[in-house]
Amino acid sequence: MYATDADAARAFFRDVLEWPNVDAHDGWLIFRTGPSELGVHPADGAPSHEISLMCDDLDATMAELAAKGAEFTGEPEARAFGRTVAMKVPGAGDILLYQPRHPVAYDL
Repeated sequence: MYATDADAARAFFRDVLEWPNVDAHDGWLIFRTGPSELGVHPADGAPSHEISLMCDDLDATMAELAAKGAEFTGEPEARAFGRTVAMKVPGAGDILLYQPRHPVAYDL
């Protein structure tokens, strides 16, 4: 992930999401992200990438993260693949937080 304020983004992942990390050098944190999945979507133009975080219960996760200082852009939306909301990452824009409606692969 690239961020205009890398220190703020790192602090968000460390302090709000509480992801375990190691300091590679001089505050350059490397985070364990846990189970993950990769979806490949068709692109009309130049390929791009998006980070999305899944959760089991969107409302409960939003409440838990908001209590730790997380901010959200807009209200949750129902989409074909699940309930979603954009979550602000300080210095790095938004990432999608969602409760999937599709089968998951991370526990295979």
